[in-house]
Amino acid sequence: MPGIVIVGVQWGDEGKGKATDLLGERTDWVVKFNGGNNAGHTVVIGDEKYALHLLPSGILSPGVNAIIGNGVVVDLEVLFAELEALHARGVDTSHLRVSANAHIITQYHRTLDKVTERFLGKRQIGTTGRGIGPAYADKINRVGIRVQDIFDENILRQKVEGALDQKNHLLVKIFNRRAITVDEIVEDLLSYAERLRPMVADTGLLLNDALDAGDVVVFEGGQATMLDVDHGTYPFVTSSSATAGGAATGSGVGPNRLDRIVGIVKAYTTRVGAGPFPTELFDENGDFLRSRGFEFGTTTGRPRRVGWYDAPITRYATRVNGITDLVLTKLDILTGLDQIPVCVAYDIDGERFDEIPVNQSDFHHAKPILEYFPGWKDDISRARTFEDLPLEAREYVLALEAMSGTRISVIGVGASRDAVIVRHDLVD
Repeated sequence: MPGIVIVGVQWGDEGKGKATDLLGERTDWVVKFNGGNNAGHTVVIGDEKYALHLLPSGILSPGVNAIIGNGVVVDLEVLFAELEALHARGVDTSHLRVSANAHIITQYHRTLDKVTERFLGKRQIGTTGRGIGPAYADKINRVGIRVQDIFDENILRQKVEGALDQKNHLLVKIFNRRAITVDEIVEDLLSYAERLRPMVADTGLLLNDALDAGDVVVFEGGQATMLDVDHGTYPFVTSSSATAGGAATGSGVGPNRLDRIVGIVKAYTTRVGAGPFPTELFDENGDFLRSRGFEFGTTTGRPRRVGWYDAPITRYATRVNGITDLVLTKLDILTGLDQIPVCVAYDIDGERFDEIPVNQSDFHHAKPILEYFPGWKDDISRARTFEDLPLEAREYVLALEAMSGTRISVIGVGASRDAVIVRHDLVD
């Protein structure tokens, strides 16, 4: 199974970085195929904790080739800040390659992101303000700046001029901000050119050659299914394809090269930003999950919204992505609860919905129909086989598996790298 896609099942922050790291020793290549530095992966190796935002988490595994694919939008300042921070901690990053076709986040993208979000007022989406959406909008509008453009000053200047023609009118006349000059953008981007040049490659060709050679390639998705621009809770979504289909378009390989789709799902649910969240908790149970699970954004530091496990969302994600295996993370966070509710369906104006309603307005008004499972008190962080878990924890996992439409192959029982139970191998 050489092509393995890792996607988030819920609204992100499920622990995808840990899952990628779990595969690291048998992985030859790790590819980030969507998003930018608006997402974060936290990876714990021994006593060391690493927070990554733009780099694929496979960068931490010695000997693994790390790729930033064409579907990513790259903030060059963030890229080099992360690389320098890893260098300072002794991490070898010489195996990183960046797609020549990846788009670049510029100063004007960041500025527009922030002022547009403020302008929306009560209708704010909850973006991170890092320029991700505006960079993707420029890509679709065909006025984007790609990585390869910074190696030709004449082309770069022409493209920046074209992009700023409209944007300065918006900034000055609508948002009452100063105009941004072509020179300041060009000068900033050119300052990264020589450092970036050795990293840039035809990454699609590299990946196809690797798959032809039988290498194991992991495609690491940012954000998650419910934040996908097509399949998520639009408009409260990210600006890229965070589902398994995005792995093909965002990396330059054909969909027939993707052999296994691994969905990462928490034993409860979280999300950051605005939008519908049927199982959201506003009581002491929410405080318990947030504090025990340290549910604060890796990138933003914002407290995450928290709620119970939502089985219809997992079934939806399984269907949309073609998920073959689930990795259930943070099971240990539920330790100590007397009972654990699970959302099995929704009540919308008195009508039961066993699946996510097609109408977004209905989903906004959905109330969870809960089924209750007995909790457990024993510390499970040292469990390494399914049989090591208390009976109640095993029954909870099996119940989630039965509701989810596919098997739960790996269970996370702690923050450390080895705190996992493997029921089915993700590679073989």
